[in-house]
Amino acid sequence: MSRRTLLIIAALCAVAVAALAGWWLTRAPVAPVVGAAMAPLVRTLQFSARVATASRVDVGSTLTGRVLQVAVAEGAQVKAGDVLVRLESAELRAALAQAQASERQAAARLAGLRSTGRSTAQAGVAQAESVRLAAQSDLQRTQDLVARGFLSQARLDEVQRALAVALAQLASARAQSAANAEPGTDVAQAQAQLALANAAAQAAAARLGEALVTAPADARVLARMVEPGQIVQPGRALLSLALAGPLQLVAQVDERFLEQLQPGQPASVLADAYPTQRFLARVSTIAPLVDAQRGAVEVKFSLPQAPPAFLREDMTLSLEVETARRAQALVVPVDALRGDDPAAAAVWLARDGRVELRKVRLGLRTLESVEVLEGLAAGDAVLVGPSPAPGKRVRADLQAPAAVRARGTKEAAGAAMTNAMGR
Repeated sequence: MSRRTLLIIAALCAVAVAALAGWWLTRAPVAPVVGAAMAPLVRTLQFSARVATASRVDVGSTLTGRVLQVAVAEGAQVKAGDVLVRLESAELRAALAQAQASERQAAARLAGLRSTGRSTAQAGVAQAESVRLAAQSDLQRTQDLVARGFLSQARLDEVQRALAVALAQLASARAQSAANAEPGTDVAQAQAQLALANAAAQAAAARLGEALVTAPADARVLARMVEPGQIVQPGRALLSLALAGPLQLVAQVDERFLEQLQPGQPASVLADAYPTQRFLARVSTIAPLVDAQRGAVEVKFSLPQAPPAFLREDMTLSLEVETARRAQALVVPVDALRGDDPAAAAVWLARDGRVELRKVRLGLRTLESVEVLEGLAAGDAVLVGPSPAPGKRVRADLQAPAAVRARGTKEAAGAAMTNAMGR
């Protein structure tokens, strides 16, 4: 081959390389896109909850004493009035016997005043009356004899003093009889003493009854914090009881998600220890107060069906609450949105090889997908991730549809629920 031919070939190769380099440098960049698609959209909240009964009480003693017997074990079912704990009661029994003896003594004294005491008082009145009559008659005779000069004035004075004594004795007998009568002071005092003795006996009986700690209602024993031989005092919990009633689930939910929660919303529940036994719950109440320290609100869930047998008090569960649902919605990935202002949301489209800005109105939103109410149509190529600015050339790299990506993310999130994470 001649030298001239080689030069021509070399020149052509250089031109081709230059043209290829120019094409490479000026070609449109590639950017990932997804197609807006119609699909079901569900928004859920995921968080932890614990099992709790409607009422839970700690039972203690109102006395200071030594425990004689603990009659129940943890997990036992008890009925209202069943004995739970017995305290030593020998001293209390002795106090009751003493109070009952005082009660009988007071009753006997009152009965004596109303029977023999009253008869004795009446007899004393009759005797004093007869003495008065005799002294009165003696005074009249003495006055007549003194007037005739047969007796001295000294004798008259002596008879008058005897009459005065008889009158005083009569007044005393009458006062004693009045005191022994039903409205009298002695009877009233005896009645008051009997009432005091009755009250003391009732108090002693009540204290003896408090030596038995009983179940306030049908319940299950959750915890036993006492053993025989221990000294217990008022205010110390001896047993923890879960009163009979329906189980419920209690969760502390971040207050940021309060707007999404409503009573009646369904929830799917899963226990880590039983991952294959999922069951249903429903939002029953939402607390009116927010815990200021934790920034959380208490949400309670009811169980519409019979609870699983494996549930235990205070067991930790994972819940996924369905807070909103769309049977069909036009959805795009959240990472397709441009800008931080939800009121001025926009997406970038790949149209005719260039990037186009499109304003949209959004609806239901999850962590992965968002509903587009206006601005897009099904099948529009929406740019996701880094891409050229609007007006620039672009080559679309079609990714999985938004609906498929959303479903895949939902299944992955459901396998590992986290506390108070919104979807």
